[in-house]
Amino acid sequence: MGWPIAHSRSPMLHNYWMREHALNGVYVPLAIKPDGLAAALKALHPLGFVGCNLTLPHKQQAMTIVDAVDDVAKRIGAISCVTVRADGSLAGTNNDCFGFIHNLKQEHPDWRANAGPAVVLGAGGGARAVCYALMQAGATEIRVVNRSYARAQALAAEFGAPLQALPWAQRHAALDGAALVVNTTSQGMKGQPALDVRLDALPTGALVADIIYTPLETPFLAAARLRGNATSNGLGMLLHQGRPAWKLWFDIETTVTAELRETLERSL
Repeated sequence: MGWPIAHSRSPMLHNYWMREHALNGVYVPLAIKPDGLAAALKALHPLGFVGCNLTLPHKQQAMTIVDAVDDVAKRIGAISCVTVRADGSLAGTNNDCFGFIHNLKQEHPDWRANAGPAVVLGAGGGARAVCYALMQAGATEIRVVNRSYARAQALAAEFGAPLQALPWAQRHAALDGAALVVNTTSQGMKGQPALDVRLDALPTGALVADIIYTPLETPFLAAARLRGNATSNGLGMLLHQGRPAWKLWFDIETTVTAELRETLERSL
């Protein structure tokens, strides 16, 4: 469920698994206006759905609609996955943090969250999921840099150590000594201006990630690759966040294969 929803690659992902596991089912995109979210979620059970994913702009509003919200979603402040329980009640969680970390581990098996400072660019919903994921993975220093310094400060204050907020003017210097940099802003997405961050201070051994997957290689990632940094785009985060959803909905363990990734890449 989203508004808009036509751009989503989630149907392609989940229907791939439907075929792979020979399930008699289908994953459909539902364009739901914000004022219709409550009615749409409450209709899941009578219409025979086992659950749904939520994307913009519904992730926060859904927290006030579902019957139960787990600790992960409460901490992140958003729901990305809803499960319809046997009694018709709705349970919400957030799988974005799982998707982010497990993609990094699959693409870069030697990466470790405690290898050095992490820099998170942005302080919105994506940043909250990434920061939570890094904290759970053992990061010892997370520098949050955002255009609105007050918003970065609020996030750091809410999450506590190891987060620290830095003003946008320090975004270039903030990369000094970092082992990981993650863009969680919309800058670099198709139709948006490129991210204005110089990589001069970033060690060439650092991993550079972007949660954007349209395009697969943003100008930020291209610049990092050209200077020798390992990179990771946002498609893998989308792929891996689907895995815990399938465990909740069908009690099936899914895998992200090279074929699955290539199937979605061809659609972009």
